[in-house]
Amino acid sequence: MEQSLAAPRPMFTKTALRQLIIPLVLEQLLAMMVGLAATVMITRVGESAVSGVSLVDTLSNLIISILTALCTGGAVVCAQYLGRRDSGQARNSARQLFYIALLFSVALGAALLVAPSFFIRVIFGSVEEAVLKSATTYLVFSAISYPFLAVYNACAALFRSMGNSRVSLLASLVMNVVNVAVNAVLIFALNLGVLGAGIATLLSRVVAAAIMLLLIRNQNNPIFLRSLWQVRFNREIVRSILFVGVPTGFENGLFNFGKLLVQALVASLGTSAIAANAILGSISNLAIVPGLGLSLAIITVFGQCVGAGDYDQAVEYLKKLMVYTILSMALVNIPLFLFAKPIVGIFPISEEAYNVSVQMLPFLAISNIVLWPWSFAFPNALRAAGDARFTMIVSASTMWIIRFGLSYLFVSFLGLGVAGIWYCMVIDWAVRDVFFLLRYRTGIWRTKRVIR
Repeated sequence: MEQSLAAPRPMFTKTALRQLIIPLVLEQLLAMMVGLAATVMITRVGESAVSGVSLVDTLSNLIISILTALCTGGAVVCAQYLGRRDSGQARNSARQLFYIALLFSVALGAALLVAPSFFIRVIFGSVEEAVLKSATTYLVFSAISYPFLAVYNACAALFRSMGNSRVSLLASLVMNVVNVAVNAVLIFALNLGVLGAGIATLLSRVVAAAIMLLLIRNQNNPIFLRSLWQVRFNREIVRSILFVGVPTGFENGLFNFGKLLVQALVASLGTSAIAANAILGSISNLAIVPGLGLSLAIITVFGQCVGAGDYDQAVEYLKKLMVYTILSMALVNIPLFLFAKPIVGIFPISEEAYNVSVQMLPFLAISNIVLWPWSFAFPNALRAAGDARFTMIVSASTMWIIRFGLSYLFVSFLGLGVAGIWYCMVIDWAVRDVFFLLRYRTGIWRTKRVIR
């Protein structure tokens, strides 16, 4: 679309941006806090339990990342149609996204349920028997929950594409309250351990899916879903969604599969190493909350501007959102840098795991401020413009060459243990930053087309 067709007024007022960003950040914060609370609760059961759950969470993150990528593809298509003011095509795209996400999650969940222990052994190799038992139990309930999580994620992506992030915040609030409450009862009151954690995960995702299905039916929304049982696929719209979703999903899949192999390397270092890695991962997830929220906002804002053909506004909004991202990351990570010891001390872990975590947390906090925003929030602008293939190539390449390759060098030959793995992760971020910034400066993203 030519620049002359761009809307003459700002597409997002300050109030609209605030109403979009704040719920997104709060939603991410809520999810991460609950994940941290769940980790703290499961550590009371023992290191074998937290290690088993950590292994399954790594596998689940692989699946969820691909699912999220498909939802990102749908969100980009819907946002661009809304930017073009074509609500009818936006609703058609929403329906296709719903079917794609559900089919993907059902297929993978069913495959994992066939032989959960087998998948644990194949992916993570030889782990202690107690860890294997915990991981298998948790994987069964996680696999059953994937379709419900798919429904939640698809609907949340659709609301975000409309610029309405309060709905997903509400559903996330209910989901996570249910998760924490059921976890507390089943783990502490009924002493069900990992089984209780699995049941809580499943139940909370069922509740969230039900809420989102109810809310997405509201015909007052620019995008709403009705008569979902009447399945109809639209080849052109599916192609548009997959144009962004497949490269992003492939990128996330390779990226997280690489993380799985790195996790297998961690597993070979022993239970204390797995526990330290899990604790650092939980704290790190909390530390990037504002960045995650703002990266989702970039998809909506940048996508709608590109759909309207207003590239000047897209650039200005991206600059503003990146400043917000860096400042908010600093706000969260500076306390982690200053108070690493008391923060890690919250977790009842071995002295070895504690020492590694305290050593790495300040380094990670600084890296989150300086490097993370350009590695993860910034490339969402390229994806929202349809330049997802480039981000896929860069992310997958640096993951395998730097994070995965160097990790084996740092751990196996230099003897750096878990710390070496986290050093490699930050080096990976730095390299990605360079490629994404150079790509953006070329302006190639302006020539990409997602919708016709």
